[in-house]
Amino acid sequence: MSDSTGTTAPAATDATADQSGLYLVDGSGFIFRAFHALPMMTRPDGTPVNAVLGFSNMLLKLLADAKAEAVAVVFDSARLNFRNEFYPDYKAHRPETPEELKPQFALIREATDAFCLPSLELDGYEADDLIATYARLAREAGRPVTIVSSDKDLMQLVGPGVSMYDPMKNKHIGPDEVFEKFGVPPEKVVDVQSLAGDSVDNVPGVPGIGIKTAAQLITEYGDLDTLLANAEKIKQPARRQKLIEFAEQARVSRRLVRLEDNAPQPKPLDALRVREPDHQRLIDFLKAQGFRSIVARVEMEMRRDGRIADAGLPAPSPSTGSPQASSADGSATKPAAAVEQRYELVQDVAALEVWVRRARERGVLAVDTETNSLTPATATLVGVSLATAPGLACYIPLAHVNPATADGQLDFDAPPPPRQIATADLMAALKDVLEDPAVLKVGHNFKFDHQLFARHGVTVSPIDDSMLISYALDGGAHGHGMDELSELHLAHTPIPFKEVCGTGKSQITFDRVPLDKALAYAAEDADITLRLWSLLKPRLVEARMVTVYETLDRPLVPVVAEMERAGVLVDREALSRLSQDLAVRLVEIEKDVHQLAGQSFNIGSPKQLGEILFDVMKLGTGKKGKTGAYSTDSSVLEELAEQGHSIAQRVLDWRQLAKLKSTYTDALQEKIEASTGRVHTAFALAATNTGRLSSTDPNLQNIPVRTEEGKKIRRSFIAAPGHRLISVDYSQIELRLVAEMANIQALKDAFRDGLDIHAATAAQVFGVPLDQMTSDIRRKAKAINFGIIYGISGFGLSRQLGITPGEANSFIKTYMERFHELKAWMEATKGFAREHGYVETLFGRRCYMPGIQDKNPARRAFAERQAINAPIQGTAADIMKRAMNRIPAALAAAGSHARMLLQVHDELLFEAPEAEAEQTAALVRGVMEAAASFSVPLVAEAGIGTNWGEAH
Repeated sequence: MSDSTGTTAPAATDATADQSGLYLVDGSGFIFRAFHALPMMTRPDGTPVNAVLGFSNMLLKLLADAKAEAVAVVFDSARLNFRNEFYPDYKAHRPETPEELKPQFALIREATDAFCLPSLELDGYEADDLIATYARLAREAGRPVTIVSSDKDLMQLVGPGVSMYDPMKNKHIGPDEVFEKFGVPPEKVVDVQSLAGDSVDNVPGVPGIGIKTAAQLITEYGDLDTLLANAEKIKQPARRQKLIEFAEQARVSRRLVRLEDNAPQPKPLDALRVREPDHQRLIDFLKAQGFRSIVARVEMEMRRDGRIADAGLPAPSPSTGSPQASSADGSATKPAAAVEQRYELVQDVAALEVWVRRARERGVLAVDTETNSLTPATATLVGVSLATAPGLACYIPLAHVNPATADGQLDFDAPPPPRQIATADLMAALKDVLEDPAVLKVGHNFKFDHQLFARHGVTVSPIDDSMLISYALDGGAHGHGMDELSELHLAHTPIPFKEVCGTGKSQITFDRVPLDKALAYAAEDADITLRLWSLLKPRLVEARMVTVYETLDRPLVPVVAEMERAGVLVDREALSRLSQDLAVRLVEIEKDVHQLAGQSFNIGSPKQLGEILFDVMKLGTGKKGKTGAYSTDSSVLEELAEQGHSIAQRVLDWRQLAKLKSTYTDALQEKIEASTGRVHTAFALAATNTGRLSSTDPNLQNIPVRTEEGKKIRRSFIAAPGHRLISVDYSQIELRLVAEMANIQALKDAFRDGLDIHAATAAQVFGVPLDQMTSDIRRKAKAINFGIIYGISGFGLSRQLGITPGEANSFIKTYMERFHELKAWMEATKGFAREHGYVETLFGRRCYMPGIQDKNPARRAFAERQAINAPIQGTAADIMKRAMNRIPAALAAAGSHARMLLQVHDELLFEAPEAEAEQTAALVRGVMEAAASFSVPLVAEAGIGTNWGEAH
């Protein structure tokens, strides 16, 4: 008997048939998916390994889940194959392989060998052809097949005995999923693709016909040949003409997309067996790549007698070929998860008390909150999820509404709101355990949750934060969002938020999500948080990051949470006046620019500006980008301005004011919280490579300090009546750290003696006595001092000082000769970065440098400049964190009512009662100066005023 694909269906009742399932892994397809899905990361020698990590995680999970006896990883052998012989342009337009991916191909093949898995590749054929061939052979032998891939080109193979599985989305692909994508069953996919073509692979198809239209045509006419034979009967004139004119092109496309299922076999089918892995060889390979979390999992398996643990993907079913089993009533049953998920909806206090008891018995409780917005100062707490063990979690709904009445309109036919615990009752039931010092509370980005509980009178303590543990371990090597870490360390894709709440205009807030969906999503968040914590926390000791996490990052959570809750008072009227003033000045500048150009145009349009500068005014040849438009970025305009073209300078002026108006004077008014009159910025604790905090929504760290407009914006940040703002910042902390870290004796002496460091530098470099120092010479020394920190070039310094590149290079050379310790330190630091892939702050924080081994000279030079700056900037950030962590206790001990409001890199802003302002300034200065002890003294300076500009 033949099925609709023309191949013999497996005889499921044949007792002699080999019923063991075959898993065919689309290795080539997975390499690219892993490369683009995971952030760039490198092993210690600088070799990129993000795709290798994704691939290794996938193999480990597959072996655990499938318990398969037969697996093969299939690779493309080369870019050209037999299709190029009759259609040379096949895949000709594909972009070049990224440089960061090229070295990973060999490592991925090495990973396959390390897992003791057979691999398949064959010159002249694509991996898809080999998959098609072995799928046919297995089906003829009565063996079910699972193709591990999401590639649409492989969906033509789906049918009785053959299914697909996407490991990155944990999604099974059967006939229904194929129909959903193509609008036809699997056996008609080739016909649809022949018409629609594929721009990525350069399959021509028929112009003007897409997937949807192709599916309609094939459904109506049955197959491609019948359609083309009846093309003259098509009613739509344009479509009819296209099908007649490009009929042969459609037939060629069919040859391109149809997979060859009779390719030569690199290995016999019965050779595709899973062998018992050589665990030590596998561990050695994984350790060489720096994959510590996978090593820990493999070592755990070794302790379990070498067998991979069951993680939930059932073996292929001989009767259906699908990895999903069927229940007695014929409905699909969800495969067991990697950790058995036991999620419970808690809707009364009695049920909640069971979870509180479990938390006390366990001593660890993962906590997560769901809200109707991402602004903790005003968000409504919709629900709380708890987890007490891997896979054991609950969701406690608090403010869910029935979607039918969520718009506020009464609907008497709608069902009543779901049964829920009152928020006050929940807090009463949880307060003791959330504040119990004997129960550790674990969260992910717990700063957000901390604020929500604090608003309800609960101070959560002690805490751990899986996001900050990951940040202490891996810094800027990758992101630290829960979903990303789950993919990275657990090989598990959490339920996406958009799957629960939708996207765009149809997106709903979480309080409108039905409780069954809310339970699956929210309980999983707490569960994954606990599992990540269990995996990552032990690594802190091995990586020697306990001090960074325990003394710098973790204690900062409640400190910054309180800063965000406090917010800073803003004078809306002052901002409004500034906006109006800027609007008037922008109009005046616009008139000047139009007059200089001789015509009106949109200054905000780079395209129009480029045409005016280079086509109309002929100010140079200009440089066009990929879009065909001239580049008009700041560097282009600055160069034109230096050449004396006043229009370029006026455009730069216009851009600066326009940015200030849109980013600050207009936007800040919208960010003022009505209930407090304050702006509540959010500080990201795990977003930078150096450990610095970053400010978002709105960003208050980038307000210009030295321009008059920037000063006016700062003056709109005001103290509450009867209070004063206090600004305390470190004086020249990065230069002090350069002197300390490079052990530059002359600079250390100057700082210890309290000298003007720029004048002292000028005296050393230019040989000018201090009593004969001029402001111009000091200015040059200052530019070099700060420029050296950021790896300034001779060209950059020449532009800054208005001198020739030769003079600038001479200044830098003299500087390096005089401070020879600095040059030695810089070379040693770059050497360390090249060897290890990262640099370290004085407190042990690692700042990763992924481009330090880059073959591109420009990218490598940029990474080398980063390697110099990162330990300096990172150490300054660590010092600031040490100070911030100590200040709340110091203020409390002094009986102060002052509040810390903002951190802007080297500066802290406080609000205190007027009578306490001087005392607060002195106390904070003392704490900041004692935050670290070096041979160079730390100096903090304080200012007091009714507004931020006045205090700074």
